Amino acid sequence: MIDWKKEGQLLGWMAAVFAVLYWLPVGLPRFDTAITEALALTRWYAREHVLLCLVPAFFIAGAIASFVSQAAVMKYLGPKAPKSVAYGVAAVSGTILAVCSCTVLPLFAGIHQMGAGLGPATAFLYSGPAINVLAIVLTASVLGAKLGIARAVGAVLFAVVVGALMALIFKHSEQARTDAAMAMPDPDGVRPLAQTALFFGAQVAILVFANWARPDDPVGLWFAIFRAKWWLTSVAAAVLGAILVRWFGLSLSKAFAVGIPVVALGLAVPNHPEVAFFAGVLGLSIVTARDQGELGQWFASSWGYAKQILPLLLGGVLVAGLLLGRPGNEGLIPSAWVAGAVGGNGIGATLFASVAGALMYFATLTEVPILQGLIGAGMGPGPALALLLAGPALSLPNMIVIASVIGWKKTGVYVGLVVVMATATGLIFGVFIA
Repeated sequence: MIDWKKEGQLLGWMAAVFAVLYWLPVGLPRFDTAITEALALTRWYAREHVLLCLVPAFFIAGAIASFVSQAAVMKYLGPKAPKSVAYGVAAVSGTILAVCSCTVLPLFAGIHQMGAGLGPATAFLYSGPAINVLAIVLTASVLGAKLGIARAVGAVLFAVVVGALMALIFKHSEQARTDAAMAMPDPDGVRPLAQTALFFGAQVAILVFANWARPDDPVGLWFAIFRAKWWLTSVAAAVLGAILVRWFGLSLSKAFAVGIPVVALGLAVPNHPEVAFFAGVLGLSIVTARDQGELGQWFASSWGYAKQILPLLLGGVLVAGLLLGRPGNEGLIPSAWVAGAVGGNGIGATLFASVAGALMYFATLTEVPILQGLIGAGMGPGPALALLLAGPALSLPNMIVIASVIGWKKTGVYVGLVVVMATATGLIFGVFIA
């Protein structure tokens, strides 16, 4: 028997898709440009962020799931952990991880899956991209000390307040998940803390140094680190290899099988170090995927996060590029509308800056030159701070992935809290401080 209700819904969807395709405004300059910008932004993201940012983040997230005991996560980030410890650890994490709103997602998914409380987990989710030492220093040097200090203080407070409010709002719905996590027995044979710390430290060093951005000032410590970034990345990778051999059962022959091609490619194509980086990632993936023990479990967990997150991220980046384009290039929404809407220090301009910042995608450190241009076009200091507090921590791709981890209801509340707090903080800063 035909289910006419189901068939009617299918017919409705088919008619809607047909109507969209039939009236697709192909040939209109703005639409054609927006399509080009969507593809260009996605290509740029794939080139600049997937290999160097997301892949190391997937391996770190997989390591959290495989090698960090549930008891350890619950001790420091769980609902029964001292609030000062849980929120303190989560809120300052961004000082170590110079990551964008998308790179932090696998790490957030990892600690949330391991039983971290919703409050500390969302505090970490916000702080990871927001409390970036390099970005705060760059903000102060380019946009002024007041804005830099306000961003640093606001980001730390935001992380704690947003996390605490999320824990309070969803206290009852989270209770069953946290009770189940606490009831699980701790796995046998937990590794010594020093081994685990060095293992994670080497991976975090790879993530940080491989993505170290070029500073504007061609002198000083930050520029020296930038010039040596690939040497530092190589040292961290060598340390990781030694740790895997010494403590994780990787045979020396397999370590050399991975390392020798990496060194050869690094010497053969020194101007394209990402080639050697890709070879290292590929080699590590092969040897861990074929392992029957804990290294195989590490790869399986990392691959699980990649399957869950990467397609959603790339789809979200495509949509963001279609609507907003790239910095300096327009999508469907004219950039003049954005510049005109954020002028002055009024509540409308500040709220718009928060919402626009929450939807746009900012790669690490790119928000500063973008804001410099908007301030030159008349943007007030209040909206500028609001965008700095909402923009780096949120983006359309980021929201889609967060929803896949904690659901749309909690995601909506999280985004709403960030936008409202960014707006309020921007208003106070614009009227009373700037």
